Amino acid sequence: MKIAIVYNRESQAVINLFGKQNREKYGLETIKNIKEALTAGGHQVKTFEGDKNIIAKLEEFMPSVVSGERPGLVFNLSYGIQGKGRYMHIPGILEMLGIPYVGSGPETHALALDKVVTKMILIQRGLPTPKFTVMEKPDSPIMDDLNYPLIVKPKDEAVSFGLKVVHNEEELRAGVQVIYETFQAPTLVEEYIEGREVNVGLLGNNPVEALLPVELVFGEGEQIYTYEDKKNRSGRTVQKVCPAPLSEEQTKEIQQLAIDTFNALGCYDSARVDFRIDKNGKPYILEVNSMASLGADGSFVYAAETMGLSYADLMNKLIDITNERYFGPFFLDSNIEEGKEQLELISSITQKRDKIEADLKSWTNISSWTEDPVGLSTIRRRFEERLTALDLRLVEEHTNGRSAWMWESAAGFEDGTLLVLPIDIPGERIGFPIPYRTEQEWIYGEGVASSRGGLVTILSALNALDEQGVLSEKKIGVFFYSDEGRGMRYSSATLRKAAQKSKQVIVLQPGFTGGKIADQRRGSKQYSIIVEGDPMRIGKESNDMDVLSYFIQKAEKLKKFSSRNKKLTIAVQDVRSQRYSVLLPHRVHATVVVTYLDEKLANDVEKQIREAFTSKASGMRAYVETLVDRPPLVRKHHNPIITHLQELSGKWNLPFGTESSLLSTAAGEIPTNIPVVCGFAPASKNLYTPSEAIHRSELIQRSLLLGLYLLEQ
Repeated sequence: MKIAIVYNRESQAVINLFGKQNREKYGLETIKNIKEALTAGGHQVKTFEGDKNIIAKLEEFMPSVVSGERPGLVFNLSYGIQGKGRYMHIPGILEMLGIPYVGSGPETHALALDKVVTKMILIQRGLPTPKFTVMEKPDSPIMDDLNYPLIVKPKDEAVSFGLKVVHNEEELRAGVQVIYETFQAPTLVEEYIEGREVNVGLLGNNPVEALLPVELVFGEGEQIYTYEDKKNRSGRTVQKVCPAPLSEEQTKEIQQLAIDTFNALGCYDSARVDFRIDKNGKPYILEVNSMASLGADGSFVYAAETMGLSYADLMNKLIDITNERYFGPFFLDSNIEEGKEQLELISSITQKRDKIEADLKSWTNISSWTEDPVGLSTIRRRFEERLTALDLRLVEEHTNGRSAWMWESAAGFEDGTLLVLPIDIPGERIGFPIPYRTEQEWIYGEGVASSRGGLVTILSALNALDEQGVLSEKKIGVFFYSDEGRGMRYSSATLRKAAQKSKQVIVLQPGFTGGKIADQRRGSKQYSIIVEGDPMRIGKESNDMDVLSYFIQKAEKLKKFSSRNKKLTIAVQDVRSQRYSVLLPHRVHATVVVTYLDEKLANDVEKQIREAFTSKASGMRAYVETLVDRPPLVRKHHNPIITHLQELSGKWNLPFGTESSLLSTAAGEIPTNIPVVCGFAPASKNLYTPSEAIHRSELIQRSLLLGLYLLEQ
């Protein structure tokens, strides 16, 4: 799965810097060690600074997940940049974004960072902690019932900042003065417990496991763990002993106290509780580290290693614990038989999200406009190489070698599923190539929707089936053609012949947002109309109409046949004229298109067009030629493909629906006795324009749905 390690180290990318600045930082070596451990665990890992740019960076690294996909996860090492609530900043942002993360939530960090609030909760729960008071300022009154020596420390700082033992009022007020001036914060004053210092790490949730206690042996000097000790600046070595030399009864006692403390503050995944044990063997809870240090020399890591968990094992165990907390105890269970094949296929596709998008980019960088024979030849050869690598074979009977090619799996395609897609981008390139780019929701590029989205969807699904070892058993055909931009003038007959032998057909044209496919599409007829007349001078008095005016008059009359209720449209798609010098046009060449559902209405309109432009009136000469004749997709009977897709989408929580479309596609060429759906490629916007794009999530969703559907055939 994708894991983002988020930490705070160098960046101060905020709108303004003010207030309490963070003094805690993870070392680069520790960050590197965690990344290497998670990578070794099979995860895809990147590191990020936890600043104001984190949202955009996480959006790019871990886009929205689809059903069955392991979501991205954050390994939170962030202490924040500034402010009293700095521990809470990244967890709060992650909860808003809906991204799972390792470690406690913002409310727990708020409690644990405030040592006074922590002690109040411990006292309320009956858990032992040293007597204490709070001094707001150096001249604040002192509780009479506190016994020297005392410990002074900032009430909401970590890693022993400002920690000091004081033995009288003068030292006390001097210590509070330093804290007040350095941290601008109240001082926690508590009784110093003379004795041993022991840390207990905690791992897990329900139930949480207490690790072996670790004793800190200070040697000479003050018997407290200072900031200088932690940073190896004190001149002495603090020895860690694990397991701490305690009796079995003492060990169990402080482990249970640590668990009770963990639960009292609502910690998650891991923490560390620090104790002092007095001369009589009584333990006192000093504080809770809701973000226990994961440095290689820390007591938490040391205890885990003593118990047999290597550093890499510990880091990956934290990921497993977090996943189980978010997604339940069966998230990691690979032995579930029900739906196992489907889950493996889903995992095969979702874990390759980056590779699938990279594949899409490589296809999009190849030009293959309808009028570009070199580009079409290039993409055809590359596609055939990929199909060959999947052990598909060419079906010569349904290949014309010029505009249509047919491949099939080892089991053949007859009485199976035929996948149909265009490899050409309709039209011809005008201007520079459109650069490939990604956004959170959309992917842009040349032909990315009209061709490449469907192509990559097919390859992703077939690759997943191949990885499961079942592709050769499935009856699958892949029919691709290169004349979509010409209305399938040359490939339609070949497709009809191949489709007749299949059980069902899925056309990989762009779909619609929300996972919708097309269950109905209009047919289209495209006519070339040429009108010729005698050249006429501008301004010359004449009863004759010029050619262009004549065409406009006729076209306007034809457009009146359009009817929204009848789902019939007549439109002039293109007009070009020719003239001599300053004369009026003597020739008009126009393209008129008719879209329809009812074949009878379309034939009536064609008759009207031919009658309108073949009259000899006014000395005009007109010629009408049919360029494109694409049947509509109309199915009145039950469609088993849609029923099955609805069941799959419901089971795996994938978006799905149906919609009618105005555009004609290859689906209209499929014989009426063969079930067919269209628009199975990812949803598009701005189709056939320079801003063409596909929906980013649907690239994965469509690959999943197609793979799952083929798996059950």
